[in-house]
Amino acid sequence: MTDHVEQVLAEWKRERPDLDPSPMAVIGRLSRVTRRAGDQLARDFARHGIDAATFDVLATLRRSGSPFSLSPKDLTSSAMVTSSAIAQRLNKLEAQGLVTRSPSDADGRAKQVRLTDRGRHLVDAILPDHLATERAILASMSPERQALLASLLAELDQ
Repeated sequence: MTDHVEQVLAEWKRERPDLDPSPMAVIGRLSRVTRRAGDQLARDFARHGIDAATFDVLATLRRSGSPFSLSPKDLTSSAMVTSSAIAQRLNKLEAQGLVTRSPSDADGRAKQVRLTDRGRHLVDAILPDHLATERAILASMSPERQALLASLLAELDQ
């Protein structure tokens, strides 16, 4: 059975036999899987009234451990959102009562972002659904193949 990416590769080989389209086999599939996974995860987040970027910020604070507090700089480096998006995101999360911002104990000029109890409860409620969706996405692969894929992808992420 030929999948969409194999069809694209065959078409490029036919139309441009002078080029090797083999990188498209990996990048095309990564893109398709990422889009499909993102759509499925977005539905989970929407059921809880948030989006992926909100989950990322809240989850970053949650996994930082008690007292669930980071500087905006540390939050940006640990989260999967850009620094320009953090300030706007934090304003929204603070207005929703999911985080607070206060002066740092170490440096009164700096701020600390702290996950509120409400924010922690929300992340803790979403996480099981999030992980179940990720497991379902990967269900066609054995745990060993998942570990191999994770290892191979880590090579690309360096």
